[in-house]
Amino acid sequence: MSDNLTEELSAFLKQVEQRTERHSGYPYNLSYDYSCLLDFFKFSLNNLGDPFVESNYGVNSRKFEQEVISFFAKLYKIAEDDSWGYVTSCGTEGNLYGIFMGREVYPDGILYSSEDSHYSVAKAARLFRIKHLTTRSQSNGEMEYEHFEELISENRNYPAIINLNIGTTMKGAIDNLDVVLDILERNNIKDYYIHCDAALSGAMLPFLQDAPQVNFNKPIGSVSVSGHKFIGSPLPCGVLLTRKAFLEKIETSIEYIGSKDTTILGSRNGHSPLILWYAIKTRGNEGLAEEAAFCIQNAQYLFQRLTLMNYPCLLNDFSNTVVFQKPSELLVKKWQLATQKNWAHMVVMQNIDKQKIDTFIDELGFEIGLSEGVNNGLRLIAS
Repeated sequence: MSDNLTEELSAFLKQVEQRTERHSGYPYNLSYDYSCLLDFFKFSLNNLGDPFVESNYGVNSRKFEQEVISFFAKLYKIAEDDSWGYVTSCGTEGNLYGIFMGREVYPDGILYSSEDSHYSVAKAARLFRIKHLTTRSQSNGEMEYEHFEELISENRNYPAIINLNIGTTMKGAIDNLDVVLDILERNNIKDYYIHCDAALSGAMLPFLQDAPQVNFNKPIGSVSVSGHKFIGSPLPCGVLLTRKAFLEKIETSIEYIGSKDTTILGSRNGHSPLILWYAIKTRGNEGLAEEAAFCIQNAQYLFQRLTLMNYPCLLNDFSNTVVFQKPSELLVKKWQLATQKNWAHMVVMQNIDKQKIDTFIDELGFEIGLSEGVNNGLRLIAS
């Protein structure tokens, strides 16, 4: 390698290391070590086609993908003989798949989602040309159920395809599945398909005591979970779970690859299933539960620090997303905070400990102190 290339890569590595140190506004667990898997990156692992059907392409990690799906099937309480899924490229692909499946089950269905839903939901409606109705949201980001019932009642002659947020993107709010099911029953809606966007919270909620029960014991159609968020991965990825009975709506046999076409993508990254498998095997349910508790406790600590400062903030139950008034652009850029209008948030992942939270609070307090002339009081609170 030339000296110029070496210098350029070295400079980029230093930049990535610096930016990772203060990364806090996006829900990525950056505390992981997959160095033992590096040798596999010498090979083109490609999980072509259906994860449960052998392909003519033999360099794959399908065995590990099946184990990852089995792990999530147990978490979401769906029997192995009733479940199907695959490792996706990200949460957006999972949402696209779930809504696509809903459209295939109910071709004339109407898609419902809240205004706090991830932008991929509206994208799915455009891609698949589904009529899309958006409900208002409550101040905490949760769906406004009265408005949802109003829309359902007005369109009771059409099947409902419903996207529920199991942790909204900006505020970490969880839509209440039981309330939605009651509304459907009250309005005599028999034909419906519920997709649960559980990108961040989906891998945490099953490990949190007294958390809402969102699983296949209830009449949901699919769940999408991100793999690079709570579990953590250097490659964006996710997991999609659905009911095997729905597959007949979409599956086709493809002679060219010697498998079935049941996924959104054709070529699928075979390294991500290996990474997720390793994470699950080395940390187990007990380790993941400890990490979920760590994130929730530190989110509550950040919320308490902000509350002591009388700084406008919000933290939903069972969430590690702390929302607060948008600070200066300097702090937004330095800490890579996600923003929306006058608000910002910090997603407290495994790499955000109390020491890092204290550093942020000190910097925020100093900034407010400069602008409001209350330096002394803020220093007292911060200590």
